[in-house]
Amino acid sequence: MKNYTSIKDIENIHNWITEAKKVKANPLANKNLGKNKTLGLLFFNSSLRTRLSTQKAALNLGMEPIVMNVSGDAWGIEFEDGTEMNGNTAEHIKEAAAVVSQYCDVIAVRAFPTLTDKEKDESEQVLNSFVKYASVPIVSMESATGHPLQGLTDALTIAENSLKKKPKVVLSWAPHIKALPHAVANSFTQAMQKMDVEFVIANPEGYDLSKEITKDTPIYHNQAQAFKDADFIYAKNWSSYESYGQLLDVNDNWTITKDKIGDAKFMHCLPVRRNVVVEDAVLDSKNSLVIEQANNRTYAAQLVLKKILENL
Repeated sequence: MKNYTSIKDIENIHNWITEAKKVKANPLANKNLGKNKTLGLLFFNSSLRTRLSTQKAALNLGMEPIVMNVSGDAWGIEFEDGTEMNGNTAEHIKEAAAVVSQYCDVIAVRAFPTLTDKEKDESEQVLNSFVKYASVPIVSMESATGHPLQGLTDALTIAENSLKKKPKVVLSWAPHIKALPHAVANSFTQAMQKMDVEFVIANPEGYDLSKEITKDTPIYHNQAQAFKDADFIYAKNWSSYESYGQLLDVNDNWTITKDKIGDAKFMHCLPVRRNVVVEDAVLDSKNSLVIEQANNRTYAAQLVLKKILENL
């Protein structure tokens, strides 16, 4: 595997989950695989779990991670071709990606969407520019439209906690105070479509994800109906896709409560706004998997890096 930029890069998710479990059982088994190799972590946006877990994964493999908060620590980077750079950008991605490639054996990039320009966001300009101009493998630590490390993590977490051969998994929209990207929801949907689960999405009218992502996945605009007989409920907010990046008025209460989910396992990628997205009674219950999910971030990232290192 050269790059990991999408859930589509997973050829067989069941095999990957099996391998991820082995990595988790013995995280230092491949300590020498990354010896004398450097991982560059470039953050155009803030991070907690992604930053720490990916660093930890690199260290488990014997790699040396280098971290840069690009927006604050680097020159402003220009991504457009043919631009007269007489404004705020001082360095073009053509040079930046080539230079970082000289310092690092693998580059991981995190860059959020604008949520104002759908066409630009869906072009994945930042991520794809690194893929195009870097001479080393690229890993997405969340892009404008996807979060494949989180999606792999979530698949692993469900596989570890499922008591059924084919559990019912629900991705439910939940309220938030600001407009959020579609990345986590997109990658979770793509991951579940690869797994042997009964998968449905619940969201209010006007909040359907891109049809390119959901494909034939059933979509409910009634949360209670979608939650019936659910084994796993994954809560996530996202802004409107049709009215791109907007917050729309929602009449019903979509906050996740204990009464709504019953005995279903609860999942969320974190950070989560308590008593807005989900009530305390759910987060603090024995059925909450959010801390376990966060722990699995390391092993998902480690598996990805392992596969890349094995092909260097």
